[in-house]
Amino acid sequence: MRIAYVCADRGVPVFGRKGSSVHVQEVVRALVRQGHEVEVFASRTDGEAPSGFENVAVHKLPKIPKGDPSVRERASYDANRKLYAMLDSEGPFDAIYERYSLWSFAGMEYAADEDLPGLLEVNSPLIEEQALHRELVDRVGAVRVAEHAFGKATALLPVSNEVAEYLRGWPMARGRIHTTPNGVDTGRFPEDLAPSLPSEAFTVGFIGTLKPWHGLPALVEAFEVLHKEDPNVRLLIVGDGPGREEMEKSLAESGLSDASHFTGAVGPEEVPGLLASMDAAVAPYPMQSQFYFSPLKVYEYMAAGLPVVASRIGQLDGLISDGEDGILISPGSPLAIADALGRLRQDASLGARLGKNARKTVMESHTWDAVAERIMSLAGDAVEARV
Repeated sequence: MRIAYVCADRGVPVFGRKGSSVHVQEVVRALVRQGHEVEVFASRTDGEAPSGFENVAVHKLPKIPKGDPSVRERASYDANRKLYAMLDSEGPFDAIYERYSLWSFAGMEYAADEDLPGLLEVNSPLIEEQALHRELVDRVGAVRVAEHAFGKATALLPVSNEVAEYLRGWPMARGRIHTTPNGVDTGRFPEDLAPSLPSEAFTVGFIGTLKPWHGLPALVEAFEVLHKEDPNVRLLIVGDGPGREEMEKSLAESGLSDASHFTGAVGPEEVPGLLASMDAAVAPYPMQSQFYFSPLKVYEYMAAGLPVVASRIGQLDGLISDGEDGILISPGSPLAIADALGRLRQDASLGARLGKNARKTVMESHTWDAVAERIMSLAGDAVEARV
């Protein structure tokens, strides 16, 4: 099939290093591996095309001016006309796949007009996110865009049950919601991969953007407890973000600067070697009333064969079987994190067993190839329904 992949979100550089960027790259690569021809329509790329994009045409959407938020919102809305025209010019396509963004509806509108499968991936309740964490001037307009996009889509693909429940609150989306969790390319994580930052110390690792909802203060407290029990431990933080300064300050005040290492932001190609440098990996999310994430980091931890210590919250409670392929702990509890890590530090066989089972879990049920197969199955269902 010839597929148009649309990402009109200016916050998602499709060639970037963010989790959302990696998500775009992995879905496109998986579709290409299955023999489909994919063309990407994106508002922002950043950098050179990653591997796997050699035969993927990329079309740049109109630039959105910086400055006044209301002007940006209007320009983002108006960009729908250009996107529609570009799809019409570059077609014909057999299906349109779009990553839902706050002001974009043209992909789903074009699919409906051309009687094509229109698949809308939904990663979060964007309107609520924008209003809470950034700035949203025209909320009414954003709601209308969502209603239009959800109503025109053949199928909506939320990445978690929590996002699916959010979508059920929109009447025009009901009956076409198909939860499709994230995945991992297990081929990036060979079992015999050498660590890029080797150490004799027991290494506790975290990968991701350093933002408040990741529970980083609890991780720092847990590491302090662990270090008091055994000074031969290391904290490896892979990523960057607004929480880094506070983390480094807290570690320094506890005399743990020399026991911790921050890599800063890294490219996806560096992640496997860094995960191979860890003995255990953590996803220490605090308690949140609306935890709707499908954390890429946890899938990568598991694919790397690492024992994972994760909060028992949202999708993680279903992905990980406590004591079988990871350890689930109470959200936001430094002592629970420290206790779990202490068990893994003292019992290497436990970590080996959990890591082996974790890798098996994702290989059997959570690969990007499996995600791509589900996407195309939904597209095929849409075609059959219209015949």
